[in-house]
Amino acid sequence: MSEAAGGDPSARDLPLDSHLHTELSHDADVPIDVYAAAALDRGIAELAVTDHLDFGDGWPSTAGEYPRRERYVREAAERWGPRGVAIRFGVEITYDRAHEAEIREHLGRTAYDFTIGSVHVARDSIYHHARVAAWVAGRTLPEIMAPYFTEVAAAARSGLFDALGHLDFVKRYLVPHVTPEALADAPELYEPILEALVESGTTLEINTSGLRQAAAETYPAPWVVARFRELGGRGVTTGSDAHRAEWFAWGLARAYEIAAEAGYDRLAFRRGPDRAVIEIPGRFSEPEHATAPNRSAGRSL
Repeated sequence: MSEAAGGDPSARDLPLDSHLHTELSHDADVPIDVYAAAALDRGIAELAVTDHLDFGDGWPSTAGEYPRRERYVREAAERWGPRGVAIRFGVEITYDRAHEAEIREHLGRTAYDFTIGSVHVARDSIYHHARVAAWVAGRTLPEIMAPYFTEVAAAARSGLFDALGHLDFVKRYLVPHVTPEALADAPELYEPILEALVESGTTLEINTSGLRQAAAETYPAPWVVARFRELGGRGVTTGSDAHRAEWFAWGLARAYEIAAEAGYDRLAFRRGPDRAVIEIPGRFSEPEHATAPNRSAGRSL
């Protein structure tokens, strides 16, 4: 991914990357100390390790791993804190309405510093690469998006999580059958999700993994972040969603730009019992950081 397309593997001097996966996630291979060393080298002051946690059959990560995960992260935090890298114990939970009660029970008896709720695409999903073409064929855009966005809206309404992760991650699977431009021309599909986020007080994540994937834009796109702000969205956070060492903080500066362009001057974050306010560096509000309108600008409702 080129820097012009939004991917900046050399992002430096940023206060937070709030979405990282280590070797304890089934689809990642990074020892936690590798992230910490990279953060120290590049001036990323704070990290949230958010390894996957899934409920239900067919998912590889279980709640029973909690003690091991906490120990793994807390011990790393003790090693790296004195060197200037703060590491928080987070989690990314796969949201599924059928398992909401189990998720609620788990969160009620555990002590994460920061929680992300996300809707993912399982191997048997209609959106999986092996099935998505058949699902899209002959359907309207609202029909195509309904199963995924219905789950995302439910996650937003639930109030279970500090942040809603990669709101429209399904774009990764829909391209080229449904383009980001097509979604930008149907902003009404996003409204129920954004309204639910506002009502529940849940933070919106600007996830940069899309910059290195087929969508070639963040999850969600800048115009969605701007609309969230217009609706009264109080908080955003930023995460690279790294699963490989070379993806650490990839495109993260672009997420800060998007937040600033939407009118935010701080990130919303939680450090256990304490709500944190993390200032967005002032350079992202300076004129040289203004960008041309995003190619998926969206239309007004």
